[in-house]
Amino acid sequence: MSVLVASDAPDQTAEGVRLPASLAGDQSPGGRSPLLWASLRHILQDRQDDQSVAAPRVLDCGGGSGSLAVPLAVLGAVVTVVDVSIDALATLTRRAAEAGVSDRVTAVQGEAESLAQLATADTFDLVLAHDVLEDVQDPALVLGQIAGVLRPGGVLSVVVANPVAGVLARVLAGDVAGALAVYRQPVAQAYDGQSLAGLCLAAGLQVQSVEGLGVFTDLVPGIELDRPGAIAALSELESAVAGQPPYRDIASRLHVQASRPSAG
Repeated sequence: MSVLVASDAPDQTAEGVRLPASLAGDQSPGGRSPLLWASLRHILQDRQDDQSVAAPRVLDCGGGSGSLAVPLAVLGAVVTVVDVSIDALATLTRRAAEAGVSDRVTAVQGEAESLAQLATADTFDLVLAHDVLEDVQDPALVLGQIAGVLRPGGVLSVVVANPVAGVLARVLAGDVAGALAVYRQPVAQAYDGQSLAGLCLAAGLQVQSVEGLGVFTDLVPGIELDRPGAIAALSELESAVAGQPPYRDIASRLHVQASRPSAG
């Protein structure tokens, strides 16, 4: 996934960091959901607004080549990326250098299950676990270790694929046999919003929100988005229904934000 390192005229962040105009609004780097990107920006801004603390510290579990880590560093965060792939981390390092944020990005090779040995406890303001839990043997263990590296008041952002969306998309495309095959295919780690929130609660975290990412976006024919105002209307619709069942329950991905309780 490419990172937006643009040559546009830069804007100024609250931390005095210069960032490209392409990242100044709520636009989404690397093709990610604008709603997701806006929520991450909001978490960082809340931390940056507290002038008594240092730059926000972010841990990206499975962050790979830096599709989110580098833009977050551009916004002023100090980002650590943990990933098993040496090649992905090499790409991360190159992209961070190209964006001029090498001093704010650290690459660590390792597995999410070993997070307690790879990261310092009580350190991070924001931990990303996007598209990670489906690939680990013990998601409860991973979330427990994430809770341990969050500082009190820190936020976890966890994203998983929604298997319901895969079935629905095939039905709407007329591939009923394919939909049936996907429905019958066993998935080792599959989540709905309730089970995902339950895992966070079991790890000692307080669930702040459960939202759907891409409720309608993948269902709209591309030609329809060429109509004047269609993209803006779709964005507004996605924002309006993201937290509302049953719309949330058919989204392409599910997004839970949870925080570590503050001391006292």
